[in-house]
Amino acid sequence: MNDASADSPSSGLAGPKPQGEGWSRTKRLTLIALVLAAQIAFVFVFGQKQFAPSRAVSNVPLLRLVDSADEMAALNDPTLFALPNPKDFSVAVWLRMPDVNQPSFRWTESPRWLSLAAENLGTVFSRFMQTNQFAQFQFDFKPPVTLSEPVLPVATALPQSSTLQISGDLAQRRLLNENEIQLPSLSFNDVIAPSKVQALVDANGSVVSAVLLPSENALEAAGRADIGETNALQIARTLRFAPSSRLTFGELIFNWHTVPVTTVNAP
Repeated sequence: MNDASADSPSSGLAGPKPQGEGWSRTKRLTLIALVLAAQIAFVFVFGQKQFAPSRAVSNVPLLRLVDSADEMAALNDPTLFALPNPKDFSVAVWLRMPDVNQPSFRWTESPRWLSLAAENLGTVFSRFMQTNQFAQFQFDFKPPVTLSEPVLPVATALPQSSTLQISGDLAQRRLLNENEIQLPSLSFNDVIAPSKVQALVDANGSVVSAVLLPSENALEAAGRADIGETNALQIARTLRFAPSSRLTFGELIFNWHTVPVTTVNAP
């Protein structure tokens, strides 16, 4: 009985394991944990590294697919200008439907104005004026007119003395003996027409030529008298003008003042 129990494998304690059969379960888990920790460390250490940006690609042939509606592809059509085209100028005119406004079927009645009673016009204003009293104030729209008589000196229409008027280029030269010339009042019972003398003055200012000009109309010629013409020529030759570098022409117009001729009865 002892021999049989000794030979059976289940009897007694198991003997020690032989060395070199493999790692235990704990060693394997520890190794896996170390490898996983190393990978995570590598990710954190080398994951932030930035690589150099890639260079932009330029001048590269581009291939594009187009359809029949493309303008560049339509240039290869031999019937582009021979047949109607939906993009030519006639489409915008002939193939465009006009905008037709639909008629409105909303009907409204024409306004009917209320009649205005003419007898009620101003009734509210009249009632207001009757119930409200205002202070009366007299407006003086027409003040009395203050009359004043202007004091105007009454001057005679005719000159009281004979005058001399110089015209033409000779008027630009100053008359030197103006104060010495005394134009007389001629004794004549009527008005004498002005005497006109054409004068030529040399460079020294002396009158070298004095010519009596004819009258311009018949009325003036009838009113001219010999006494006026004689005095005009005599006075014209005595005039002295300021010196000049050339001869000067001008007109001397004598406007005569006349006084009545006093008649003395013979003894």
